[in-house]
Amino acid sequence: MARPDFLDTIDSQLDWQRGLYKDFHRQPELGLEEHKTSERIESELKDLGLESKHISKTGLVAVIENGQGPTVLARADIDALPVSEDTGLDYSSTVDGVMHACGHDMHITALLGAVRLLNENLEDGLTSKIPTPDVAYAQHVMPLPTGTVSTKAGPVLSAGDSVKITVHGRGAHGSMPHLTVDPVVLAATIVLRLQTIVSREVEPGEFAVVTVGASNSGSRSNIIPDRAELLLNLRTYDMGVRDRIIASIERIVKGECQAAGSQKEPSFEYYDQFPLTDNDEDANEAVTKAFEDYFDDGVVQPANPATASEDFSEIPDAFEIPYAYWMIGSSDAVKYKKAAEAGTVNTDIPANHSTQFAPVIDPTLEIATKAQVVAALSQLGR
Repeated sequence: MARPDFLDTIDSQLDWQRGLYKDFHRQPELGLEEHKTSERIESELKDLGLESKHISKTGLVAVIENGQGPTVLARADIDALPVSEDTGLDYSSTVDGVMHACGHDMHITALLGAVRLLNENLEDGLTSKIPTPDVAYAQHVMPLPTGTVSTKAGPVLSAGDSVKITVHGRGAHGSMPHLTVDPVVLAATIVLRLQTIVSREVEPGEFAVVTVGASNSGSRSNIIPDRAELLLNLRTYDMGVRDRIIASIERIVKGECQAAGSQKEPSFEYYDQFPLTDNDEDANEAVTKAFEDYFDDGVVQPANPATASEDFSEIPDAFEIPYAYWMIGSSDAVKYKKAAEAGTVNTDIPANHSTQFAPVIDPTLEIATKAQVVAALSQLGR
């Protein structure tokens, strides 16, 4: 792919992007409630001469058409989180209890910037529907040194599952434990037993996480309740491992309930399920080579798989097309280097979903915008 010289003109639009990013950051909205965000995106696309189409409640799609040839799908997530911001930024969230704590505002701004650059340098047109893409791309800001792009073939984000487990006992007065089946004790034994899944049932070298994030039961010190609720979260890089873990969880819970004398079967409710993000080898190789050809030495780095999860891969999977997903460094590079040397990265560098997570605007915004364009042109440039 020839080096896209028009990317050198990005300086002329970075002020627009910086202002846009700060506006999105000031006005975060939770998932499926991003009405103002969606309206702003639609307005910006209209200013670029592009017609957008609504999908789902707040999603938008737009097409830059350039005749026959490959089609590239690029996605940016737009939702914020129920987190109270504690960054001290002069463009902090103005919405109480809601914050762009995962960098999705950066994703929106970078993709809009890429759309503007591509739209001004391709023969643009309009279409009323999305053509079937040949490849799909997405990126995410991470607590890595700003000015870097990290890529990896294969699993790059874990599959994620949340499970609500309800176990049943027999309640009574706290002074009469002999008349009960105590669900508090039952839940406690289950929590302890679940810890053995990863340590004793998952092969060493395979990745898995089983976390009990909440255990809820009872309301008074002198009442033994009749049920308990556990909330679990699972993370895996291999769907076979995932299936075995789920089977183990259900086996352990049912076994402990039987041992406790529970007279009602436990219930399992699976929710917030996210697929494995598993980069296609060829798609990742093409993107990585394009990045290495365009960016200076040291910018492109190998990525480590992250234990975060998201639903981007559902889009290319629905089209049955390959995809590549990469990471954009967003932490102050000097602070990151010092923290790495001191071994305090995990404590000194705010991570995604932290109340103090705040991507460094420059050069993160420029790198993220260029990465979107370079990735697209790795296909369209053919």
